Amino acid sequence: MIDKTLASAAAALADVRDGATVMIGGFGTAGLPHELIDALIDTGARDLVVVNNNAGNGDTGLARLLALKRVRKMICSFPRQADSHHFDALYRAGQIELELVPQGNLAERIRAAGAGIGGFFTPTGYGTTLAKGKETRLIDGRGFVLESPIHGDFALIRAEKGDRWGNLTYRMTARNFGPVMAMAAKVTVATVHEVVELGALDPESVVTPGLFVQRLVRVDRVATTAGGFKQAA
Repeated sequence: MIDKTLASAAAALADVRDGATVMIGGFGTAGLPHELIDALIDTGARDLVVVNNNAGNGDTGLARLLALKRVRKMICSFPRQADSHHFDALYRAGQIELELVPQGNLAERIRAAGAGIGGFFTPTGYGTTLAKGKETRLIDGRGFVLESPIHGDFALIRAEKGDRWGNLTYRMTARNFGPVMAMAAKVTVATVHEVVELGALDPESVVTPGLFVQRLVRVDRVATTAGGFKQAA
């Protein structure tokens, strides 16, 4: 019998090793899998490459992972906002690498990995420092830059409901990068607020098929983060 549910986030991430590339879903705090990030911190894994839209908010979740100096490199679109002080301090001190990727390119590079695409040409970034060292070409008189796929060892995502096979639905904007990250990682770990029986999910509502999910953890709808703050669903 296929059953991908695990008892805890700690059990789901017990095999994360130093140097792993970890994709973390979320747009700011929307859809951020706090429980999985806390469990990732508890593994003690270091020198991580983290792929996320942002570079941490406040002092919890991804920001705490950064503050503990567990991340070697960030691949993201928005590394700086008002409360990204931990990343800002590390970057200014030369203690973390940054690969800045325009948001559309970030989503497409992750999707390309999941779709088995070796690379794609895009006009976004052409003629800027973001294209430095990359192949460029003119297509129909317009400049394009070659972007490579982003693969992950693990993807940590937050969904709404799932069944024991790993089929997932999402709640509104909490969906964001979850579906493409699930396709691009060797191991996808998803939290859900409800595990339902097989057949209970409308097939037309399933966004991420269980094929792309290896581990499932049920979490409460309102959870307390490592910093003591409550994160609403």
